[in-house]
Amino acid sequence: MDDGLNVTYITLRGYEEMGKYRYFYFFIMFTVYIMIIFFNVTVVCLIWIHKNLHEPMYIFIAALLLNSVVFSTAMYPGLLIDFLSEKQIISYSACLFQFFLYYSLSGSEFLLLAAMAYDRYVSICKPLQYPTIMRRARVSIMLGLAWLVPACQITVSVILSAKTKLCNLSLNAIFCNNSIYSLHCVTSRTLSLFGMFALVNIALFPFLFILFTYTRILVISCQSCKEVRKKAAQTCLPHVIVLVSFSCLCAYDVMIVRLGSDFPKTVRL
Repeated sequence: MDDGLNVTYITLRGYEEMGKYRYFYFFIMFTVYIMIIFFNVTVVCLIWIHKNLHEPMYIFIAALLLNSVVFSTAMYPGLLIDFLSEKQIISYSACLFQFFLYYSLSGSEFLLLAAMAYDRYVSICKPLQYPTIMRRARVSIMLGLAWLVPACQITVSVILSAKTKLCNLSLNAIFCNNSIYSLHCVTSRTLSLFGMFALVNIALFPFLFILFTYTRILVISCQSCKEVRKKAAQTCLPHVIVLVSFSCLCAYDVMIVRLGSDFPKTVRL
């Protein structure tokens, strides 16, 4: 606690076992971050420049890539600085802000993937109605909700956490995820219930919706001609790979809290 400025600092203990490998981790993370920014921004610029790509499918792809850029920019620079620092500390307010960005953008990822799944479902299963259903106004509303809904829900969790008294100033993590609940003196039932509600609302429901739409696409594609099956495979397979990858990250994030201190720091990293 900094009494002069009344600022509470949290120590991130997830870096303790890095030792002499810190520069190796830094190089790997820095390379990955540069690649994420370069490739995602390149694709977004190509979609922006070519007018024939201003279709709902490509607009959703651009939105997903922009979300990835913002998400990575919210996480990687802090990680890179901590890799080279002797002490890994962060103010509690900055920790809550990082928590907000991490989970609100993660929720947006699921909702954007759900919007993309719906777009593909209409395109493949209802091609004649596609121009009527996927109008520009509807696409704009879907994009707005994909970012607004998670942000509003995570804001409530942040406000509740900010009002909760802290008894522990050491976080067994490399950044501020839902491990911050271990800092609280008392486990808040309200915070736990709302966290579960947010998880179901912005992760589980979109995930189930995506599975449902892709199952419907698979069934209809199998009953259709070879051209339809090829179109479905080309457009849906990349979405499924992203969905599985991101779902594994979220499952890991939940598992970390359940296992607590039993999870080795090196494996966390």
